[in-house]
Amino acid sequence: MEKLVADGVISRAQFLKIMAAAGVVLAAGTDKAYATKSNAKGRIVIIGGGAAGISMAAQLKRALKNPDITIIDPSDRQYYQPGFTLIASGVYQPDDVWKPQADCMPSGVKWIKDVATLIHPTQNRVDTAKNGVVEYDFLVLVPGVKYDWGRIEGITYETVGQGNAYTIYGPEGAAKTWPAMKAFGEKGGKGIFCDTYTKHKCGGAPKKICLLSWDNARKNNNLDKIDMHYYTGSKQLYNVPYFTPRLEEIYKERNIPVDINCRLKGIDTSAKKAYFERVETDAEGNKTVTPFTDDYDFMHFMVPQCAPDFVRESGLSWTEGNLAADGWAMVDKHSLIHLTYDNIISFGDCAGIPTSKTSAAIRKQLPIAVENLIALMEGRTPEAKYDGYAACPIVTEYGKVLMAEFDYDKKAQITFPLSLWDMSQEQWVAWLLKVYALKPIYFNLMLKGLY
Repeated sequence: MEKLVADGVISRAQFLKIMAAAGVVLAAGTDKAYATKSNAKGRIVIIGGGAAGISMAAQLKRALKNPDITIIDPSDRQYYQPGFTLIASGVYQPDDVWKPQADCMPSGVKWIKDVATLIHPTQNRVDTAKNGVVEYDFLVLVPGVKYDWGRIEGITYETVGQGNAYTIYGPEGAAKTWPAMKAFGEKGGKGIFCDTYTKHKCGGAPKKICLLSWDNARKNNNLDKIDMHYYTGSKQLYNVPYFTPRLEEIYKERNIPVDINCRLKGIDTSAKKAYFERVETDAEGNKTVTPFTDDYDFMHFMVPQCAPDFVRESGLSWTEGNLAADGWAMVDKHSLIHLTYDNIISFGDCAGIPTSKTSAAIRKQLPIAVENLIALMEGRTPEAKYDGYAACPIVTEYGKVLMAEFDYDKKAQITFPLSLWDMSQEQWVAWLLKVYALKPIYFNLMLKGLY
């Protein structure tokens, strides 16, 4: 972002305001919570080497005098996943969003490059595919999500792009999307866009691709040649009152109809037809399911998501309520401690808590998870509480972002100084933050446990 100052795009004062609003501070000032290290001992196993797992390991390493930490994760690369939207819209290149996983692992932490296949929570053991049994005293369950391709007929991740149907959920899918989005903006046609009906990573992503596709057509003076439609599995376009009015207004201004309660069930890529079900529930709880189809020239969709299979098979998932169907880990939404096994903590995308699955949410969950795990290790009552904070920077056009920040109660939790910007409206400063600041923060601060 310093280059923007040098090039005169923003002033030095604006730069400082942006970085202050983002909460970026010198590393020397971010470690104050761990000035006094804990003498607690125990074998800590972390399942998952994404944003949650690596940042947890990094903070625990500094918080404990004698850390014994093992990460189980099979990945070769660490991806900055919020960057997939920017790859799909031509802002980033595919190689801009990853680093070798080995370079991101905290030193002194043991890395088992493998997958967990089953947890035995009463025996404190983890089965792995290739490395046998790993024993633990405390477990951090952060394996991310599983993309449940079996719930959409006619397409798999390997066949994304066939029939001009795309999803940005994955690096290859994001890279394939940009040429198709660009062609849609240049040639026009009918575009349909949809999210999904399960809890999912970054609920704003499908909206971003929809709005950026419209903006691409605008930049090509082709708005009169496009016909766009958005389908959501939810009962409304967005459910955070502070931000919803402006987002709905944007869709109306751009003549993009929004259909609610719609579930994508299949795609006929050869005929370019999408198959949906409209699921409506009356006051008595009776459901009506109405199938329908829609044709398209360009399509972006989201895959239903669930917890990895081994979480449910290990008996760690919710068994009732709206979080049970997809196997999310059964944890207290404030302490992030498992409700049956109190030596297990789960947060991030796999956790069955009623908030959005974003890296911003992980950043706020992380210190709660660390503090409460150390309390458990020391035999104290965990007292730290997570308030449900999550953030979703909804890109509304090239150069503007509606920065939605909120808590469990869907109340706005604004980071930016409201005296400087009205965050209920899309802002250029949020675009600069998303494009230029958040990725280096992720790799250089968050993964190092400094932010």
